[in-house]
Amino acid sequence: MLAYARDRRRFLLFGRRRRVDPETHRHRAEVLLESLLTLGPTFIKLGQLLSTRPDILPPSYVDVLASLQDDVPPAGWTEAKAVLEDELGPVEERFAEFDTEPISGASLGQVYRARLDPESERTRGDRDGRDVAVKIRRPNIESLVRADLRVIEWSLPILLYFVDDARSFSLENLAEEFSKTIREEMDYEREAEMLTEIRANFADDDRFLIPDVIESHSGPRVLTMEYVEGTKINDVEELERRGIDRTRVAENLERSYLQMIMDDGVFHADPHPGNLAVTDEGRIVFYDFGMSGRVDPFVQEKIVDFYVAVANQDIDGILDALVEIGTLSPEADRGVMAEVMEIAIQDARGEDVEQYRVNQIVGQVEDSIYEFPLRLPKNLALVLRVATVVEGVCVTLDEDFDFISVATDYLTEQGYREESIRQYIDETGDQLLRTGHSLTRIAPKAERALDRLDRDDLYVRIGVEDESNVFENLAKRLVYGMLLTMSLFSMGVLYALEAPRASIVAAVFSVVILIQLYRSFRSAKGIGARPQFTRQNLRQRRGEE
Repeated sequence: MLAYARDRRRFLLFGRRRRVDPETHRHRAEVLLESLLTLGPTFIKLGQLLSTRPDILPPSYVDVLASLQDDVPPAGWTEAKAVLEDELGPVEERFAEFDTEPISGASLGQVYRARLDPESERTRGDRDGRDVAVKIRRPNIESLVRADLRVIEWSLPILLYFVDDARSFSLENLAEEFSKTIREEMDYEREAEMLTEIRANFADDDRFLIPDVIESHSGPRVLTMEYVEGTKINDVEELERRGIDRTRVAENLERSYLQMIMDDGVFHADPHPGNLAVTDEGRIVFYDFGMSGRVDPFVQEKIVDFYVAVANQDIDGILDALVEIGTLSPEADRGVMAEVMEIAIQDARGEDVEQYRVNQIVGQVEDSIYEFPLRLPKNLALVLRVATVVEGVCVTLDEDFDFISVATDYLTEQGYREESIRQYIDETGDQLLRTGHSLTRIAPKAERALDRLDRDDLYVRIGVEDESNVFENLAKRLVYGMLLTMSLFSMGVLYALEAPRASIVAAVFSVVILIQLYRSFRSAKGIGARPQFTRQNLRQRRGEE
């Protein structure tokens, strides 16, 4: 916290803002990463959430924390068994077989493989019982999370003291979101509900496979699911050996997330390769729905607008969508932001105009988010992370994969682009109608204005907005300059009149005024202000990276 504050202000609580190079940011981020790993499960989750918030941390921090995974040693079987039996009863009675070695471990829970008792499976026509994956919450994790959340709650006011108002808002929002998210992720009943809902949304689509929840063997701390085998989605060599069309898998993966976010409003929010697999038939398997989210209809509509604008290379449409969704401040310099977006799209195009990827655009937007800074609505941060991670997985499957082309096809198939064209035509018609009405009113108004001008009865009132206090700073400098001139003149006169004490007082006063004048010119406000983001800054930062 102190290092972060020191990187922002020269003397912690005061002084000029500092510009820290990416190497220093990366070093700080690596130290933070080690600290989070040492502090345990809660702080690992906090680091994962911070990696989705470029409105809070510099890009170097986001890049380093993005590699943070749930690499936590599993709890012993004795402790895990106590949790399982407290929820379901004796293991021997509920399961025919149970492998006590976990097949997957995470910060909040661990997964075991088991086989259901055939007696409980008779109604399903399965004599031998089904293979299942049993997810058990880590023993005593609740008290640990509560204690860690108290530490975060205690630390937050201290950190807020060192940051500006906009980032203070984002940090408070993050703390509230994190507390809610980690409690939801520990609630396996909620995970079962989200899994069941998403499974129902893809029930008629044989391209995807989502495990079924075994409700009779599940509870708040235990989740039992159908066990589904598959090849890890980033194991390219094995997929190739099995003759699976990797390009088709990448396309299906992107389409699944476009459907979840744009159409269904509920989505699997942790699509890293460990949670995705491919069956021998080429079906995509989704695992671990602990991190999942919902998108309200308004945000869905704006995400569609954003994707349509990107597909159409409509810079104004992209900025309008960002403003309406709450990511970009309406007071932001649209000219500067338009330049950022133009550079992002141009750099991402390559030789073919249609070849550009969303993750490059998102990366540029993330950088500008930190620079300005901007805010991210809660679920939009997860959507941003999902888009980036999914694109990375798709490129792993097919290095020439065109994310935007597939998204454009999906938008066209679902009628979103036609809708936007019809909306554009309707808006253009309305504008033409308003223009016609305005033209009919211009002539008489112009005649009245000319009559007043002819009678010398025309006045113009001008209001000057000075948010950066430019005129105030100029006035201060003028006053300091006049006082300095007078004090120097007085010092010379007093010295000539052989009044040394009075001349020393005048000299001290001159020094004080000189210091104040110097500080007014060192201030980062007014005419001397440096632009927040320019094309040259972007290129310089890219070169450093």
